[in-house]
Amino acid sequence: MSNDRSYLTALQDYYARHHALPSYASIGNLLGLRSKSSVAALVARLKLAGFVDSTPDRRLAPTRRFFERPLADSPVHAGLPNPIDDAPTDALTLDDYLIERPSQTVLVRVKGDSMQDAGILDGDLVVVEKRSAARRGDVVVAIVYNQFTLKRLDLDRGRFILRPENKAYPVIRPEGALEIFGVMVGLVRKTA
Repeated sequence: MSNDRSYLTALQDYYARHHALPSYASIGNLLGLRSKSSVAALVARLKLAGFVDSTPDRRLAPTRRFFERPLADSPVHAGLPNPIDDAPTDALTLDDYLIERPSQTVLVRVKGDSMQDAGILDGDLVVVEKRSAARRGDVVVAIVYNQFTLKRLDLDRGRFILRPENKAYPVIRPEGALEIFGVMVGLVRKTA
C-alpha cells in the first residue's frame, strides 16, 4: 500500500485544488499510470480500503475516510524538545473530532478581540453547536440587542451575564431573558 498511499495523497491534493476527483483517464495522467487496467486496479483498492466510492452516475467521490488525517502517536511537547514518532497509528477527520451533531453545528468567524484572553482571536472560526441551553462557564454565542456576540456565560447575583475575556471590555448584563444561540465546542485557526 506504500505506492497507493502516495497515489492517495496526490488525489487528496487534487481534490483540495479542484473540489472534485479526476476521471479515470485523468487519474492515469496525474499519477503516471500508463494503462487503464492499472488505474482500474488502483481505484478498486482505494474503494476496498474505503477512501473513494462511486456515485450513481459512475463518478468517483471521496468518502469520509478520504478526509482523515494521520494522528501522530506521540503528542508534541510545548516545553522542552522531545522526540516525536510521526508514524501514523490512528487517523481522524476534523468533523469527527469537533462535530457531534452536524445538523446543529455551524462555523462562525470571530471579529474583534473581546475573547483574546480565552485564546479566541480575531479571524478564528469557532465551532458552535446550536442550542438554547448552556452552563455557567460555557463560551456562548448569545443574542443581545438583536446582535450576536461571543462571550463566556456567567452568573452574578442570580442573573446570567456575558463576560468578555479581555479587561478592556465591559460585562454585558442583558435586560430580561438571555437568548442563547449556541455553545462553542471547538476552534479552528489557520496560521499560514
